[in-house]
Amino acid sequence: MKLFFLVFIVAVTAFSQNYPKDYFRSPLDIPLEISGSFGELRSNHFHSGLDFKTKGVEGLPIFAAADGYVSRIKISTFGYGKAIYITHPNGYTTVYGHLQKANGKIQDYIIKQHYKEQSFEIEVFLKPTDLPVLKGEIIAFSGNTGGSAGAHLHFEIRDTKSEMIINPLHFGFDTLFIDTFKPKIENVVVYPLQDSIVINDKQIPQIIPLTTIHDGTYIASKISSNGAVGFGINVFDYMTNPYNKNGIYKIATFVNGVPYFDYTFDTFSFDETKHVNYLIDYYRFKKYGQRFQKLFFQNEYPLSIINHNKKNGILKVQPAASYIYKVIIEDFSKNKTVIEVPITFKNYKSNKQPITSSDKKIKANNEYIFETDKWTISFAPNTFYEDFKMKLKAKDSILYLHEDEIPVKNNFSIAYNVSSFSTFKKEKSFIAYTDGANIDYIKTHIKGDKIYAYAKKLGTYKVVQDSLAPKIYAPNFTTGKIIDALDTIRIKIDDDSSGIATYNAFLNGKWILMEYDFKTNKLIHQLSDGYYLSGKNDFKLVVTDKMNNSTTFESYFYKNN
Repeated sequence: MKLFFLVFIVAVTAFSQNYPKDYFRSPLDIPLEISGSFGELRSNHFHSGLDFKTKGVEGLPIFAAADGYVSRIKISTFGYGKAIYITHPNGYTTVYGHLQKANGKIQDYIIKQHYKEQSFEIEVFLKPTDLPVLKGEIIAFSGNTGGSAGAHLHFEIRDTKSEMIINPLHFGFDTLFIDTFKPKIENVVVYPLQDSIVINDKQIPQIIPLTTIHDGTYIASKISSNGAVGFGINVFDYMTNPYNKNGIYKIATFVNGVPYFDYTFDTFSFDETKHVNYLIDYYRFKKYGQRFQKLFFQNEYPLSIINHNKKNGILKVQPAASYIYKVIIEDFSKNKTVIEVPITFKNYKSNKQPITSSDKKIKANNEYIFETDKWTISFAPNTFYEDFKMKLKAKDSILYLHEDEIPVKNNFSIAYNVSSFSTFKKEKSFIAYTDGANIDYIKTHIKGDKIYAYAKKLGTYKVVQDSLAPKIYAPNFTTGKIIDALDTIRIKIDDDSSGIATYNAFLNGKWILMEYDFKTNKLIHQLSDGYYLSGKNDFKLVVTDKMNNSTTFESYFYKNN
């Protein structure tokens, strides 16, 4: 509760202040189109900023939103890709992600840092005097780096001291576009929250038919129940065009006119973002790809976006009572969609029979250690959000740990006994998550006769051996040829098992920067970096995977001038 109180106070303090409406300028000089909203529900996280479209192309100039200094630079293969952080004197920091490259003095600094660390991936924290910038200065160019699925700019505003992420629309960015679209409701679902609960003669979650009363207002078919129920909605918002399905700014529920449960995406912390998997109906998302937002929690947990929270959003339908359950969905521009659900009590009798099984009963607050012939699974207290019955089966080197349909709150440990393995086999073994067709490497370490890994989700795990070296192929040059017509050296790398760990390229014996694009498996070196000499040039590339298997590629080419 102390943690919840602290997060709540920080969030309320952040939201209660008056944000400057005209301090920051747009980071782009084109009309703003939003392809991703603040707080939007993403895989394993809430979206922490706004995504601005860049006309489907890379290379648009990115401007400093206000005076300040570059306080952090992070270049990563995944995540934000190439990102620049600017700290401003008014107490806020702006973030610019998925950049193609930086501009001018910032790009020069980044290149020097790459060569200093001899690494493509870098993270640097700077002093105020290192790289000051002015409002409107071109700091970079838009791109598609990191985990981006298409060219765009990811833009954030953070409180510099607390690092709380704040909805940029509070800073006047909402005035830079016109939003007249009401939130769009897809479905409403009602859940029976105990084994004895019946809803409309059934004891399973049900989609409720909706009828349009007028534009933006819907009435649901009447439901009857004999006890505790909760609701969820599948909803999205159009912001600047009718093509991009964005997230929702605010959802509020009322029972007979009384505020009951609501949340608003004004601000949140990075520590909270993983809780997105509990905010949604995780089972339905994994099974059917539908992202329903729950309007209740069976177990309370700290999430600062929640404002009113009466009985965790759970409605207990009482005898001789009737209710109007109202949901108001609102975007930042105050466009609203309203749903009303009439509810009455009916004295149903449960037909659900007790199921006898060997499933493991998991209490969310308890600690558990399960052992099979080879596997050991350790759950610390609060590994899960809710109690459930877990299926567990092991067969040789494969562990069937339920299915990925229950959200995990905190990582858990899995270990496999490798005492029967040879030394070489131990060194080449790792634990992987598998969906049957693919495997995902999990960072694994050896301790005694066991290999250990920390897992983030339930599902199937297996022990895999990787003694095959990565592949290096498809260079854009031919050995022994003149390459004066080229601006870059490009070559592909790949690893089918544990994955790429490191890559180091050398030109004439000196380390050179090669940028890695995991989406295309390409390494790219800009010949303008200055290590390309007249005459013969010797090229060497060493690629190592996560199990320390290496491949070396060597070649040479010529420069005429």
